[in-house]
Amino acid sequence: MVSLVCSLTYGLGAMAVFVLWRTCISLYLSPLRVLRGPPCPSPFYGHVHHIFRAGNYHTAQKWVAEYGNNVFCRWLVKIPCLWTADPQAIRHVLQSGNFIKPWEFRLPAARVVGNSVLVAEGEPHKAQRTILNPAFGPAQVRELVPIFVDKSAELRDVWMEEISAQSGCARINVIAGLKKMTLDVIGLAGFDYDLQALRNTDKPNELYKAFHQIFNVTPPVSLRRIITDSVPFLGFLADEYTLATRHARAVMQRIGHQLIQQKKAAIMRERAGTSGEVETKDVHGRDLLTLLIKANMATDVPDAQRLTDEQVLSQIPTFLVAGHETTSTAAAWCLYALSHNRGAQEKLREELLAAPTVAPTMDDLAALPYLDHVLRETMRLYAPVALMIRAAQRDDVIPTSEPVVDRDGRVLHGIRIGRGNRVIISVLALNRSSAIWGEDALEFRPERWDNPPEGASNIPGVWGNSLAFSGGVHACIGFRFSVVELKALIFTLVRAFTFEFAADPADVTTIGMFTQRPALQSEVAKGAQLPFLIRPYVVA
Repeated sequence: MVSLVCSLTYGLGAMAVFVLWRTCISLYLSPLRVLRGPPCPSPFYGHVHHIFRAGNYHTAQKWVAEYGNNVFCRWLVKIPCLWTADPQAIRHVLQSGNFIKPWEFRLPAARVVGNSVLVAEGEPHKAQRTILNPAFGPAQVRELVPIFVDKSAELRDVWMEEISAQSGCARINVIAGLKKMTLDVIGLAGFDYDLQALRNTDKPNELYKAFHQIFNVTPPVSLRRIITDSVPFLGFLADEYTLATRHARAVMQRIGHQLIQQKKAAIMRERAGTSGEVETKDVHGRDLLTLLIKANMATDVPDAQRLTDEQVLSQIPTFLVAGHETTSTAAAWCLYALSHNRGAQEKLREELLAAPTVAPTMDDLAALPYLDHVLRETMRLYAPVALMIRAAQRDDVIPTSEPVVDRDGRVLHGIRIGRGNRVIISVLALNRSSAIWGEDALEFRPERWDNPPEGASNIPGVWGNSLAFSGGVHACIGFRFSVVELKALIFTLVRAFTFEFAADPADVTTIGMFTQRPALQSEVAKGAQLPFLIRPYVVA
């Protein structure tokens, strides 16, 4: 008996040591430690505050200059992390299938949007993209262009009223209007719901209020919030922001359920006059939610691949956040860039005014080459999503574009990474790399897209030789939607107005964690803003 007890004790002890090794010790004894990198400033936050603080691109510039494109740093609780702006390393991370979004991103995101395509990994993610893909094809986006154009014109009219009230020139924070316009667009194009963000400012509707509550403010990294997000039974410790978010999400879920039931009922009525069956190729409609539900109900979709109502529901807040925040941010940066390159602004306006219509189709927008160049240059220089983070599921060797010199002076031809180690992909550092884009990489010069540099073809993005819409299996599924919406918006605004920046350019910074929203350093507490002096364009 004693022998049996001893054997069990040793066995359990060995198992405990093995689990401790697999989950903790091996994580920290990472092969990444041989790389060069800055000293760790915090035992809990690691380099997180340095990477995500306002104006974080200065950190990226400093690290590239001092350590190169592959840097060893520390994530939360000092988890070893590879920070990279190396196109070959990034291609491997995005396309190999070994790197997923880490739990500390997915858990809090799932609390807001559910287990949507933004959060899911592996087979659940693949199944969701299979169902979602038909809704984001070129033909489907083409049908949405009238919404983009109409809402762009509505924003134009709102600003024109402000200008008239201020005697021909208004000082306007363009972020506010652009956010409302893109929110209205995704409400109508996403699920045929009129959020009335642009016009109904006195009494916003319930869904708009809920969305505004969740996404209007990006809270700072907080130990308390990390704990309550990670450990459900500690929810009673939730702070004010988390409690408000829970209430807002409950409102979004209730309205979302109503929308889904309405869409299903409409589809069934539509089927009543036919054979009652529909295949994926027969999926038509205007808003994305209707297209998604139709695709999910198609008879040629295996039952195992169908989404549950909860998974369909989770796409609604995902549509809202993905189709709203990044698009409005990109449009604001585009106007900022044009205000500092008056030649580009005038050249673009000349092309737009020569277009034979004030209500362009998708083909009309595609036929404007300088508009395309301006948008590509904006997304290169001011990519709304500045960073991406992934976690290694197993030990791996990451290839690099060129040999890496480690902290002991040894030359490495690949970077070994341990299971659980993190990788931070610096979108901005890659998009602004002078090794790829030349010595004028930090300049806004749309003409560079007449003949893009050869090195740009190595960037593994899904659009525009940049990582603005990511790449690999998690590439932005709605990139066509966003690009065409941006073109319609810039088409309408630049034709109608001249834009002059109304603050000191040296005061401009960025706020946000993964997105880089423009703000003024002197007024960071006011949140995202870009003030312009806007005047109606008058033909000379």
